[in-house]
Amino acid sequence: MTRSFPAVRTRRTATALAVAALIGGLVAPAAVSAASAAPTAPEVPTAPLVSTGTTWKYLDDNTDPARGDANLRVWTTPNYDDRGWKSAPTGFGVKNNALVPVGPFTPATKLSHYIDGTAKPTIPTYFFRATFSLDQGVAKQIESLASTVVYDDALVVWVNGTKVATFEGDRITETTNLEYAGSGKGDPQTSAFSVDGKLLHDGTNTIAVALYQDRDSSSDAYFDMPSLTAVKSTVPGEVVQAAPGRVILTPTATPTTSQAFSWQAGDVSHTVGKVEIGPAGGGDTRTIDGYAAGTVNNNAKQHFSATVDGLTPATAYRYRVGLPGSWSEWYEFTTADPRATDFQFVYYGDAQVGLDTTWPSVVKQAEAKATRSIGSVHAGDLINTGTNDTEWNNWFTGMAQSATRTNVMAAPGNHEYTGGDNMLKSWKAHFEYPLNQPNTGTIGELAKLAQGDSDVARQYAAYFAHWTEFAAETVYYTDYQNVRFITLNATRDTAFLKPANLPACTGAECPSTKVQELWTQYQAAWLDHVLKNSPSKWNVVTFHQPVYSTSSGRDEPVLRKYWVPVFEENGVDLVLMGHDHTYGRGYKNSDKTGTTGLTTGPVYAVSNSGAKHYDLATEEKNVWTNNGATQVLRGENVTTYQVIDVSGDQLVYRSYLAEKVDGARSFKLVPDAAGERPVYAPNEVPAVGGLYDQFTVTKYATGEKWVTEAGVETPAGPKLSLGAASVQQGGKIAVSGSGFVPGTKVGIELHSTPVALGEATVGDDRAFSQEVAIPANAEAGEHRIVAKLPNGAEVSAPLSVTAVDGGAAAGTDGGSSAAANGSANTGAGSDAGSGAGANAAASGSSDVTGTASSEATIETKGNADGSKPGGGKTDGLATTGGADWLPLGIVGAGLLAAGAILVLARRRTAAQQ
Repeated sequence: MTRSFPAVRTRRTATALAVAALIGGLVAPAAVSAASAAPTAPEVPTAPLVSTGTTWKYLDDNTDPARGDANLRVWTTPNYDDRGWKSAPTGFGVKNNALVPVGPFTPATKLSHYIDGTAKPTIPTYFFRATFSLDQGVAKQIESLASTVVYDDALVVWVNGTKVATFEGDRITETTNLEYAGSGKGDPQTSAFSVDGKLLHDGTNTIAVALYQDRDSSSDAYFDMPSLTAVKSTVPGEVVQAAPGRVILTPTATPTTSQAFSWQAGDVSHTVGKVEIGPAGGGDTRTIDGYAAGTVNNNAKQHFSATVDGLTPATAYRYRVGLPGSWSEWYEFTTADPRATDFQFVYYGDAQVGLDTTWPSVVKQAEAKATRSIGSVHAGDLINTGTNDTEWNNWFTGMAQSATRTNVMAAPGNHEYTGGDNMLKSWKAHFEYPLNQPNTGTIGELAKLAQGDSDVARQYAAYFAHWTEFAAETVYYTDYQNVRFITLNATRDTAFLKPANLPACTGAECPSTKVQELWTQYQAAWLDHVLKNSPSKWNVVTFHQPVYSTSSGRDEPVLRKYWVPVFEENGVDLVLMGHDHTYGRGYKNSDKTGTTGLTTGPVYAVSNSGAKHYDLATEEKNVWTNNGATQVLRGENVTTYQVIDVSGDQLVYRSYLAEKVDGARSFKLVPDAAGERPVYAPNEVPAVGGLYDQFTVTKYATGEKWVTEAGVETPAGPKLSLGAASVQQGGKIAVSGSGFVPGTKVGIELHSTPVALGEATVGDDRAFSQEVAIPANAEAGEHRIVAKLPNGAEVSAPLSVTAVDGGAAAGTDGGSSAAANGSANTGAGSDAGSGAGANAAASGSSDVTGTASSEATIETKGNADGSKPGGGKTDGLATTGGADWLPLGIVGAGLLAAGAILVLARRRTAAQQ
């Protein structure tokens, strides 16, 4: 989904609905009478027409079913004579010439495997035929057929001789029936398709299937059709009442004041969609038109998206989607709070397999743990086959609660492309993400390669233009409550990376010779731009294929080459990945410190949140170790979810075990073990629900960041101390700092109105000490000594400036006495005036553990309404001594007036007597 415009048919359709309802009310009695006299129409069958266990005719002997007929596909037609074919129930399969499970599927009928019956080459193509019957008058009532198929490696389906679906069919030549095709992607894939009802007729209908092996040494084959059902037609123009599904919230670029919504229509008759929204506490609602995002995966139901602007930050709203008569239930969400510092988000690895079993259990457990979650990040492979509508439905069913109330930030994986969805149409129909993807204005020096009239430049320009469009909603970022969430697209298949009408270019300099690297470099340049311009304290990057692979036989050197330097240079906090169906977490060796369990750079994590599992790589082939990185924890046959707690200065990452299967194992780094390679010791895998992994990221106002293992103490943050709590005008005071970055030059200033007092350089012990003079003309009153850091952040401590002897403002005798007493007793706070203020800040020091939004910055840079970014009202600039006397002056004047009145009253009384 990439555009948001009004649904122009909305008003017209709503009017038509109203008129139809009115007319329906007038003619209903006559219609009922006519219906009672009409004969009963035949019913469209509700049970599956074909399912697992249905008997099929099949041919598995490497003979051509066309038998020399000029029509190559004659065997798919209803009148074809298949009496010589075998017959048996589905599913059909074979693995290594045996009737054994093929991936997660167990076949009922064994297929012949090899042409000679014993060894390769394998039989390239298998052929299947089945029939189903429709009663007289039923075919015209059927809108479509909906089916699910399971196959390995490629599949083509025909109904009554017409081709209706092809899966992994790029290599099919259409010149012969017997040929190899498909891509051999491992376990059998599941896909869905639909059949136009116009292809059906009353009586016997024929469905034919060709199943292809991908090569002559293929180890297995599989076919089943778990379901083929009829979808009844609706009356033309009738809008069927049906609630929408797959409702999801996704963030905009400005989540404080706007929100994106997506959903799937409840029925094919729903040609418009709307969002109704209002304050959760009650009040008026408004209705926003959505736009049609397309139909995908042979499902005729339309997808819709809408973006609602003009919302109030930190405010709860209620909403529903759909259209009048077919609304969803009411849901609630809260807009981002720019002042919030404490919240949670959830990180999921691949869901992919077990979408109707494992996945909903994982999400339910995560929701129970992350009760303050603002949303979730997903590291790709949400489903197993991008074109399988059933899998998408199962994924959304598992997310039904969290996706409707918190934001989902997902990255595409390689499986989102499977089933032929090279342009991610299904992804873009289901999700609405910010359109801040890379373009030539955000990729820096790389954009210069597309400038000029040479063949090379023209080809670069074509690739960059294509990728800007393609990257929409797959490469994006959003800033949510001081965290910049960044999503990348790590899949590098040239089938979708090549633009149409690519200009010709020959030679090694042409971008067509290095497409996969260039696509990765293109995103790296954009990522560098996005990170260097990030206003957020924390930066979290999510994508699918890991830069440091964890499972056996996998490695991503191209991603590592271009992306890791950007992560390291820009101090990314968390790099969250999936793909490997194992667990791994660690760091780059250059980020180690001299303290065990303490590092300084990005944390790299790989998680698996589904039921698919791979083996860990051996330590000898450990990609981390062999590429300058270290795994702290690694595990296999474990399913986890992660809850990240965000606070002012810390991210606390906790991984929990959601499911484990036979063979679940975990290994933990042995600190400071001797040898060139790391040593791992077996680590107990906790019970389901238990804490599996934990670490903390701490980031101070100085810009320093520390990553600490559980139980390791975090180095202290910056602290400013003063030699005294108060000083006279023109006096000197010692300023000391600790916990600062060695070598940093720190400016020392007196605030309210900033006055430079001096500069200090932080020593190797992370401390500095400097004596500074307070200006003689500084106003008496409460001030702050501020240590100004190179990054603009401030660390401060309170200071009371007192007037020199005889310098107090004139006033009544009582007021003058109070001022003098306050100056002389700045630590006691026993009398009025500046002494009381000094007592309030007697410690003379301040611990600051924030960034630029720390104590000092908050006090000097409040919001427009006078409130502090952290909540509450600020008192503005510190008051002078004169201002402090104002209330006393008013009281004194009042007392004088009262005394005068009393004197006059007494004199008048005396005169009367």
